[in-house]
Amino acid sequence: MNKFVLNETSYHGAGAISAVPEEIKARGYKKAFVASDPDLIKFGVTAKVTDLLDKEGIPYEVYSDIKPNPTIENVQNGVAAFKACGADCIVAIGGGSSMDTSKAIGIIITNPEFADVRSLEGVAPTKNPCTPIIAVPTTAGTAAEVTINYVITDVEKKRKFVCVDVHDIPVVAVVDPDMMASMPAGLTAATGMDALTHAIEGYITKGAWELSDMFHIKAIEVIARSLRAAVKNEKEGRDGMALGQYIAGMGFSNVGLGVDHSMAHTLSAYYDMPHGKACATLLPCVMAFNAPCTGEKYRDIAKAMGVEGTENMTQEEYRKAAVEAVDKLAQDVGIVTSLKGVVKEEDLPQLALDAYNDACRPGNPRDCSVEDIEALYRSLM
Repeated sequence: MNKFVLNETSYHGAGAISAVPEEIKARGYKKAFVASDPDLIKFGVTAKVTDLLDKEGIPYEVYSDIKPNPTIENVQNGVAAFKACGADCIVAIGGGSSMDTSKAIGIIITNPEFADVRSLEGVAPTKNPCTPIIAVPTTAGTAAEVTINYVITDVEKKRKFVCVDVHDIPVVAVVDPDMMASMPAGLTAATGMDALTHAIEGYITKGAWELSDMFHIKAIEVIARSLRAAVKNEKEGRDGMALGQYIAGMGFSNVGLGVDHSMAHTLSAYYDMPHGKACATLLPCVMAFNAPCTGEKYRDIAKAMGVEGTENMTQEEYRKAAVEAVDKLAQDVGIVTSLKGVVKEEDLPQLALDAYNDACRPGNPRDCSVEDIEALYRSLM
């Protein structure tokens, strides 16, 4: 039996943020807890939404103690701030960091027995849906607005842990490409490649099936034709990436990912490497490693990436073509697929072990050992 979980409601397109106050009022919420990171507040991105709340007379309080790789402390401080302000809903504005922090806060508010945060790792036995979240993404990559996943950093133990919980999904997703227009080219590239990683890993993961395949192959197609233009800040590219990353999220949230994400989580925990950049750096290498266990799926990936003549290629040829098409896209948008100068030799054994123990690794299509993962890291050094 397969299970599929999606938002109750989602809005798409330019100007979609106008739905935020409408949804708050329609659902009878009285006060919003606006979770957004400091840079978005500084540059006026958060204000695009809070100005609408002001106009409609909806009270709110802003919480911005959120790091790019959100920590246990960020979550616990957020829980205290939420309780103190008397809000009854969360408006999460930002990328994965704001969304993930909001999910953890919302879960703990309604399931206080998990207040230590660490106990949420994996598939925690929470009993209650989290505090209602209205999610407004400002990056086209994580798709956290439509997933049942979030990731928190344990600074003390130098690790990131994945939480998977159907109770944390936002009730409303508001995907407005205008909210993403201020992203610099480098961030657009990194988050876009993260979205592509979601789509490719979700398409080949062990849990994949027909319904998820439909989302993932479409996401690959949309991202492949949109990312270059999005990096140039062209409207058509921005619009395409806003949609493509969401479609990828609809799929992978329900079937899981693979070792690329396991390895990326570990890189972020050790070196504070941005998650999207870590995923993108690893993707061609991990795809090549996984190729022997993907059947004919790399033919579909190559075709969706825009490779012509795939129907006449041998298995070896279309697998190679798929990897090369992904590598070419990464290069075109300025992603360096190398870990030279990033990973320290002495960290390799623990890096590999932590990646092996990550919640995403079991879904990888090719079974891999700690030694395999260490070899993958080393190959990029």
